Amino acid sequence: MRESQFADLVWRKSSRSESQFQECVEVARVAWAVAVRDSKDPDGPVLAIDAQVWRGLLTTLKTYGT
Repeated sequence: MRESQFADLVWRKSSRSESQFQECVEVARVAWAVAVRDSKDPDGPVLAIDAQVWRGLLTTLKTYGT
């Protein structure tokens, strides 16, 4: 994704993220995907994942645990 595509996104961390840990990812919704970035590097690269693929990933994680 280009920077202009995610400049105004609303980023959020998982409700399971604890403030004492720095290894978190943040996600934001875009019309066609879910944007993912490293919370330690908010100005760094952003990965855009197709929304259907993201739902499949979450389903797998919920089914098999993390």
